[in-house]
Amino acid sequence: MQTQVQPDLTGKVIVVTGANTGIGKETAVGLASMGATVVITARDRAKGEAALADVRRRSGSDLVELGDLDLASFASIRAFAGWLLDRHPRLDVLVNNAGLIVDSRQETEEGFEMMFGVNHVGHFLLTDLLRERLVASAPARIVVLSSFAHRTAIGGLDRSDLDATGSFKGFNRYAQSKLANTLFGLQLARRLEGTGVTVNCVHPGAINSHFGGDGDAGLMGWFIKVFGRFVLQSPKTGARTSILLASSTDPEIAGQTGGYWSHRRRWKPSRRARNPAEARWLWEETERLIAAAP
Repeated sequence: MQTQVQPDLTGKVIVVTGANTGIGKETAVGLASMGATVVITARDRAKGEAALADVRRRSGSDLVELGDLDLASFASIRAFAGWLLDRHPRLDVLVNNAGLIVDSRQETEEGFEMMFGVNHVGHFLLTDLLRERLVASAPARIVVLSSFAHRTAIGGLDRSDLDATGSFKGFNRYAQSKLANTLFGLQLARRLEGTGVTVNCVHPGAINSHFGGDGDAGLMGWFIKVFGRFVLQSPKTGARTSILLASSTDPEIAGQTGGYWSHRRRWKPSRRARNPAEARWLWEETERLIAAAP
């Protein structure tokens, strides 16, 4: 059996959002160990610095940096993007990994329902701000973390109430935010066709990470915290597909775009996620919401 050779990512600059814990941290460790300059982000500075030290230690690389990023704040998103663009003349990979689940309705600084605002709108804005640098650095890659949960958004996006002001059911709103991630990733791939920037979505699997572990996810968060180690896969396992899409030199992987991946191979997302009209509507609506935000 042949031993697979790790790609050499020396000189590459990679951003991994939400990399202070779980899948994001394992993704950062894997990519940093291949020689890339990896910028991890965290909304909590102390947790970010602890993660920075851990990623450097485990990867054996000092080429790991920490950026402050709160995806629930447009000011923070713009400040991070400005800091990154000033610091790095190139950007080879953007891994939109950060996400959250909550069991009660909360709002971002701009007034969006928290899961829709962080999981989708915040990453949409960040990607838009970094898009020109990615194109200028092509061949480049964008990896969008989605979830199998997008399939449970049976009714699709609630166009009349994206912010759940009328009715809030935690997991249903999370599923809709993951459907939004998938629609965004596939539409972004269409828009970047011919630029040399590939875009792929990832379902990492059922993972025992810190996701939902801050007490905001209610019973689900408690279940994951208590029983996750017995029934779920490790964050290291969950990070494998993101790492593959961010680093592989195999032409059959490196050149792929507009895909939905899980367990290191391509799968088919839900019928709704494959609807170009729905993706176009979400894109235009998200642009409108960002432009109208205070």
